[in-house]
Amino acid sequence: MGADAWITLAVVAALFVSLLKNWAPPDVLFLGAGAGLAVLGVISPAEAFAGFSNAGMLTVAALFVVVAGLRETGVLDYVGHHVLGAARTERSALARLAAAVLPMSAFLNNTPIVAMFVPVVIDWGRRHQVSPSKLLIPLSFFAILGGTCTLIGTSTNLVVNGLMVDAGLRGMSLFEIGAVGLPYAIVGLGYLFFFGGTLLPERKELLEQLEDARREYLAEMAVQPGCRLVGKTVEQAGLRQLHGLFLIEIDRAGETVAPVGPDDAIHEGDRLTFAGVVGSIIDLEKIPGLVPVADPDYEVLPSRQRSRRLCEAVVSDSSPLIGKSIRDADFRGTYGAAVVAVHRAGKRVERKIGDIVLRPGDALLLQVRPHFLRAYRHSPAFYLVSGVDDWRPVRRDRMWLSLGLFAGLLVLMTTGAVPILLTAVLTAVLMVALGCISSGDARRSIEWQVLITIAAAFGVGSALENSGAAAAVATELVEATRPWGPVAALATIYVLGSIITELITNNAAAVLMFPFCLETAKQYEADPMPFLVALMLSASASFMTPIGYQTNMMIYGPGGYRFGDFLKIGAPLNLLLGAVALVLIPWIWPFR
Repeated sequence: MGADAWITLAVVAALFVSLLKNWAPPDVLFLGAGAGLAVLGVISPAEAFAGFSNAGMLTVAALFVVVAGLRETGVLDYVGHHVLGAARTERSALARLAAAVLPMSAFLNNTPIVAMFVPVVIDWGRRHQVSPSKLLIPLSFFAILGGTCTLIGTSTNLVVNGLMVDAGLRGMSLFEIGAVGLPYAIVGLGYLFFFGGTLLPERKELLEQLEDARREYLAEMAVQPGCRLVGKTVEQAGLRQLHGLFLIEIDRAGETVAPVGPDDAIHEGDRLTFAGVVGSIIDLEKIPGLVPVADPDYEVLPSRQRSRRLCEAVVSDSSPLIGKSIRDADFRGTYGAAVVAVHRAGKRVERKIGDIVLRPGDALLLQVRPHFLRAYRHSPAFYLVSGVDDWRPVRRDRMWLSLGLFAGLLVLMTTGAVPILLTAVLTAVLMVALGCISSGDARRSIEWQVLITIAAAFGVGSALENSGAAAAVATELVEATRPWGPVAALATIYVLGSIITELITNNAAAVLMFPFCLETAKQYEADPMPFLVALMLSASASFMTPIGYQTNMMIYGPGGYRFGDFLKIGAPLNLLLGAVALVLIPWIWPFR
């Protein structure tokens, strides 16, 4: 190897150590490594930053917006809260999660899918005395496995496909990777279904430890004509699946139904009284036709809700609201606000919300205009005014439009009539132009750190290829595996990809390993496709640690997991899936 190759390997080694020690964010480290290699003359500045125009990286950015559009219009929430409705046992819950998450993650970004299901799983586990630690690792793993079934199922596939096109190779079709990805996912599903119960820990979830400290609000909601809850039982309506929520009573034409059972039906005109945390009240607001009745000035229309915000305000001891009922306080005339729910010192107020007479210390959940926080943050009427960051109005009137755009995206990608990048960008632009998501929310939905890490990693990959470091390492690999042929080299690449992706991000692992795949294929005079497919699968197969994949980190805390829990269930799964990949890949994509 020449000097450039040794410099590149030294920079890559320093990069790995920095990532493992968490000395700086991954995007900063990869940008620094690329820029450093350019300064040292190993690659040109254009090569160092060429990844920022890569088709795969840009497609990932556009798909972030598409998925956010589905979330903003309520599509993801609607699916999430109907999956575990009829599940009674741990196995049935697992089967329902798999049936929903696997196909969804084949076409959507994994992160919002897992984020949507985590509170649903936790609440179902609490109600059925099943530890969420039995279901949250499978939830993350289902999302990872589903992503291996299509080209757009995970950003790793798109990144590798973009590298293939840049290298002059043919790009993959939408479902080509599914030839191995589907059996791969089925085997993983079978493993989790039959062995997960034994290998997964039984842990008390962390949220239970905070149960007594939750601030619960009292909310009264009216069932309007046309509401989808009409005619359903409480169980069928999904009102027992909202995290941190309890349906206290139903007021039906002056008659009270309490306590409320899961088989009690909901009728048009019913008034439902709930106790729940802020997040659960937000979930109630997302149900079309279910509106707060504490304040008649509450904005119901989705188009008008977009100019509103939710905030919490605590009544001060000098407030002019003291001694007035909520109905008589005229929140709209005085503050331009409407009351959604009330909290009083952890106690339920035994009267209708509109009749509650306000006292100092009462906390109010308010629907307000955007200027409310700025205007009343220092008002003597309130001790405290704070925004509810997790709330955003659901654009329910655009639900079918967003679904239509997504269906069009899948059709165009399947037929190949339009390049994948153009299809994804066009769909993202239409999501914004047709009001499925605002331009501001679209920009905020893009995970910029992920994109910068992907783009910057291309420069490091170019250095490995141009300096000869990849060729030298590939030559050693080929010599070591020559007695067993290219299958042994394929196995080595799969194992290295699996290990590296557990240590750094999956996309960065794919970019760094890509030049080694091409050089190994060249040394064997073989088709590079089997090696690249193995890279796609192995870079996504992050099952052994919580740090290798974002969805693993998302469920790590809520499940009360320990680091070794992932190794215990993930290591056998990695070995099993590796065997499946090594059998199927050479059969579907021959070496010659």
